[in-house]
Amino acid sequence: MRTVYLNGKYLPENEANVSVFDRGFLFADGVYEVTSVLGGKILDFDGHAVRLERSLNELGMRNPIEKADLLAVHRELVRANDISDGMIYLQITRGNPGDRDFAYPSDDTEPTIVLFTQSKPGLADSPAAKTGIKIISIEDQRWGRRDIKTVQLLYPSMGKMMAKGAGCDDAWMVEDGHVTEGTSNNAYIVKDDKIITRHLGNEILHGITRKAVLAFAREAQMKVEERAFTLEEAKNADEAFITSASTFVMPVVEIDGEAVGTGTPGTVAARLREIYLTESRKAAI
Repeated sequence: MRTVYLNGKYLPENEANVSVFDRGFLFADGVYEVTSVLGGKILDFDGHAVRLERSLNELGMRNPIEKADLLAVHRELVRANDISDGMIYLQITRGNPGDRDFAYPSDDTEPTIVLFTQSKPGLADSPAAKTGIKIISIEDQRWGRRDIKTVQLLYPSMGKMMAKGAGCDDAWMVEDGHVTEGTSNNAYIVKDDKIITRHLGNEILHGITRKAVLAFAREAQMKVEERAFTLEEAKNADEAFITSASTFVMPVVEIDGEAVGTGTPGTVAARLREIYLTESRKAAI
């Protein structure tokens, strides 16, 4: 049975309970982060901690835990649950004000903080990295502040199910003819040796893996262009791929039933995945 962290305590998962009046449950009034663990070490912790603080600030929510203490919790959960490869999920909500009200509760309402692990043996050795994934396109119907990593994930979940129903792996969301991002990942294409991905703004999540991958790409003298690209551009690209904390760099070989490039994983995505995993393992803590 897993050990989880809830409001300052380490508990067996079946003893960890949150109030029915918690605003995360009633209003999706909360934020989250997911960090990867490889070889028992945590990847990109600093980046996730910084983004967590930003998300909380954007929602006017108090952070109930200091960065150093948060790292200690991550490490203890890895130890307690004997995680070699896997994920650590963190969620902070505005807490339990004792009743339901659209208005935010008073500042003395304690936020709720939850962390738990998911064991994923062989996380970095996914067979999909060698075969690529197939995606569909769907209309982006999410709210406008996608840069805040909130727990309101219903439409991305619907998108995952639309993809599954079409016999595919994921969906890219499209707004005004341009790709925003995947259901739980950032989206990229490669054309004439240039990596193209949407610029930062309120329309997409500011991915931690995205930031690292683009930095590594530039260090490797790869060309990078941050701009919106159309669905048609994606279908006519030489390569396509996604990035996220759990998939790292994952090639996309088909969009809406049409092969991307040769219909097989491309060299740019493969090289970026190799660089990211190598460098991230070195920097893991």
